[in-house]
Amino acid sequence: MAVHAHPDDESSKGAATMAKYVSEGVDVLVVTCTGGERGSILNPKLQGDAYIEKNIHEVRKKEMEEAREILGVQQEWLGFVDSGLPEGDPLPPLPEGCFALEDPQLAAGRLVAKIRAFRPQVITTYDENGGYPHPDHIMTHTISMIAFDGAADAEAFPEDEFGPVWTPQKLYYNQGFNRPRTVALHEALLARGLESPYGEWLERWKEFERVERTLTTHIPCDEFFEIRDKALIAHATQIDPEGGWFRVPMEIQREVWPTEEYELAKSLVDTSLPESDLFAGIRDNA
Repeated sequence: MAVHAHPDDESSKGAATMAKYVSEGVDVLVVTCTGGERGSILNPKLQGDAYIEKNIHEVRKKEMEEAREILGVQQEWLGFVDSGLPEGDPLPPLPEGCFALEDPQLAAGRLVAKIRAFRPQVITTYDENGGYPHPDHIMTHTISMIAFDGAADAEAFPEDEFGPVWTPQKLYYNQGFNRPRTVALHEALLARGLESPYGEWLERWKEFERVERTLTTHIPCDEFFEIRDKALIAHATQIDPEGGWFRVPMEIQREVWPTEEYELAKSLVDTSLPESDLFAGIRDNA
């Protein structure tokens, strides 16, 4: 189970990993916390489209359906309202009724019900910083941590309301946007005399003084990079197909960095680090 904040997050974070496991016969469920109603239209070719602006929720829902089919995953909504990304100094208050202002325990109950119904062995989500500090990403982390433990706790989440208890065995943080990968691709492009889209990223890394995360798990999945990109492009309002996401030639990606990365946050099984499989320790005990 991959828990994400908005439609399109599943295609930009761990999509090749999911497609790999689907190809191996693993059941994969994406749980999307919000409808992305307050997301900006980031594709310049679609900006100013009156229909999209008026019907952004339905448009993003259809984009999600297309991406889901491309990846071969199942997908369900938690039904919360997008909080938007506050901008300005000082930051404006979050809109009333949005996901980030929900009671975390109550919001986690919806996710507990999904976990108990689907019964995943592995859950992926965001770290405590949300991967980046969007309020919905941080809230996604918060409820995921509550729900991982709560799915097995019949007192906190009674079975008559949330379904029979289930104990997931591992929880990971998505860490695909990590500095080592970014530096490796940046230097590989420059060494080949090509323009790199990562120079500004690396400068921002210095500006925000981001703490380096522990990359415990590297999933080889380069043969699924095209599927990842196709799923991402399906989110047409959010992704410019001529933008920075797609400026690194595929052959360089495969040669320099053919994996997607995760940080093991919780495990109820013994495993040896580093890993190359999200199910390490689980397969051994099957």
